[in-house]
Amino acid sequence: MIRFASYDGTVLVCHERGEGPALVCLPGGPGRSSRYLGDLGGLSARRRLFLPDNRGTGESAAPRDPETYAMGRMVADVEALRVRLGLERMDLLGHSAAGGLALLYAARHPERIGHLVLVTPTVHPVGIEITDGQWSAQIEARADESWYESRLPDLKAWDAGDESRRLRAQPFFYSPWNEAAEAHATRFADRSAEAAKRFHTDMPSAEQTRANLAKLTTPVLVIAGEHDPGPTPTHAAELAAIFPQGTSTVLPGAHYPWVTAPNTFTQTVDAFLAD
Repeated sequence: MIRFASYDGTVLVCHERGEGPALVCLPGGPGRSSRYLGDLGGLSARRRLFLPDNRGTGESAAPRDPETYAMGRMVADVEALRVRLGLERMDLLGHSAAGGLALLYAARHPERIGHLVLVTPTVHPVGIEITDGQWSAQIEARADESWYESRLPDLKAWDAGDESRRLRAQPFFYSPWNEAAEAHATRFADRSAEAAKRFHTDMPSAEQTRANLAKLTTPVLVIAGEHDPGPTPTHAAELAAIFPQGTSTVLPGAHYPWVTAPNTFTQTVDAFLAD
C-alpha cells in the first residue's frame, strides 16, 4: 500500500498488485473504491497494477473541500500519484466514469502518457451524446433474458434518480448475468454519494478537451462491451477516432468485461500494452 499527499494535502492510498511493467488503473463509479477492479481479470499476472482509491473512497481520506471531488480537479490527484511512483511516462487505464478522468488527464498532461486504455468509458467530457434511442436499443436487446421483465422497472427507477434501485438494475450492465456477475455487483455496490454527486463537474469545454486529445500521439485503446448501454460500440469508435493513434474494440459482455470475459479482456489489454 502506498500513501501520498495530493496537491491540497489530502492523503490518498494506492494499492499494488502483481508483477511486470506498471499500469495505473483509475476506478470509476463514480465514488467507488478501487476494490471492485480486483486484479482486472488476471491482468496482474502480466502487469504491475497500481490501483488508487480516489479521494473520499476506500482507504483514501475525504478532502476538506468537497468541491475537489470534481473530475476536473481530480486530474491533479492522478498527477500526484505519477510523481509519487516516479514514472516519467505511465500506461494509464480508466474504467467507466474514470475513463473521463483519464481523458482529462491525457488532455492536460499528454507528455506523461505511454499507452492509454479506456474501458467502457464515459464519453461526456468530449461531447459525445448517448441518445435515449441508443440507450433503449441496447436495453431492449436483452429482452429475451429471464430476468429482463422483473428488473426493467428497477433500471427505469434508478435512471430516474432512485439510488435505492441501483443494485437491482445491475443485470443490464453485465453479460451474461450469472452468479459471478451477481456476486461482483453485490460485493462492490457501495460508493460515496458525496463523491458521486460532485464528480461530473469543473470540466473544460468538450471542444477544448477534444482539441487537446487530437494532439496526443501515443496509442489509445477504447474498449466497449457488446451489450453495454453506454458507451455503445458506436460511441467507443467515435471516441477512438479523436486520437491520431486511437483504436476501438468490442469485447463480449457489457460494462465490466474483465468480470464476465476475463481471458479475452486480459489478452486484449496485454497485447495492446506490449505493442
